[in-house]
Amino acid sequence: MVQKTLVLGIESSCDETGVALVRAQTQPGATALPELLAHALHSQISMHQAYGGVVPELASRDHIRRVVPLAQEVLASAHCALADLDVIAYTRGPGLAGALLVGAGVACALGAALDKPVLGVHHLEGHLLSPFLSADAPQFPFVALLVSGGHTQLMQVQGVGHYQLLGESIDDAAGEAFDKSAKLMGLAYPGGPLLAAMATQGNPRAFALPRPLLHSGNLDFSFAGLKTAVLVQGQKLVAGAGVAQFSDLPQQQQCDLAASTQAAIVEVLVKKSLAALKQTGLQRLVVAGGVGANQSLRQQLNQECGKRGVRVHYPEFALCTDNGAMIAMAAAMRLQSGLQQASRHYAFDVKPRWPLDAIAPIPAGASSAL
Repeated sequence: MVQKTLVLGIESSCDETGVALVRAQTQPGATALPELLAHALHSQISMHQAYGGVVPELASRDHIRRVVPLAQEVLASAHCALADLDVIAYTRGPGLAGALLVGAGVACALGAALDKPVLGVHHLEGHLLSPFLSADAPQFPFVALLVSGGHTQLMQVQGVGHYQLLGESIDDAAGEAFDKSAKLMGLAYPGGPLLAAMATQGNPRAFALPRPLLHSGNLDFSFAGLKTAVLVQGQKLVAGAGVAQFSDLPQQQQCDLAASTQAAIVEVLVKKSLAALKQTGLQRLVVAGGVGANQSLRQQLNQECGKRGVRVHYPEFALCTDNGAMIAMAAAMRLQSGLQQASRHYAFDVKPRWPLDAIAPIPAGASSAL
């Protein structure tokens, strides 16, 4: 008889509250991928815009308000009751400590009330496995390009829980480079998507911006210098035009600098990803995280990987941002792989800083603490 496990996933690491329900086969030898039954998401962008960035205390308070109604919405959408749940998963880290504590506290309290086991999930593992929710799901092994908010990493992935770090950002991540460059241009928070939209109307070769570490001989990233170059170029344009600020420049100049900035970030991401594929000898690339929704990045990766016979996989656009579906999926795949079991130990902690490559395979029957 096929054993089905219902996993409720809660994501609260930063400024999105996400809840989702997946159904998975968890008996030994199961190969079918977990099925997403329902998910709901609330973004705090409008709340944080007035401050130009995420305010941790406000984020935590908003998670408290949203998580229970979202869970009720998901259960109703999937025609399930609380008593039907088998496991409650939550984001244990990395992220904002206060925000993480909200999701962890709700999950463990719910588990204790229902006498259901809980499981803490690594946020980046959720992103890494999110393409398995798409219609074009990948197969192991593969190289993963994680471009999520404050993280830019290249990983060699042999299977669930088997991750080797190949390279990472030593300062600003790609997402930070987009958002901070956008802020320097006077764009509203979060500026990255606005910069990308402006870039579609600009000339990516208008300004010769640096490609940091492009020829470093390793797979690490650095985008802090690019941000400085964008600042200097913007100041030159403002001084040359005799205007007060960047937003006073002709629209075409603004779009040209946006396009040149995006081109520099994308070129580094594409060439480092190709170098990682060559180094590992793998023929499959998974791209995950918010920047993975960038159209220019997808277009160039598809083009360059297509020339080399490499398959590229992405999450659905709606699942590129932080969401509960990726947390529920990661928990279900851990359970299905036999690496980990959920636990009825409801004392919890969170890990605001937690390297993904620190996750080691955990035998079935071990504690859920990673």
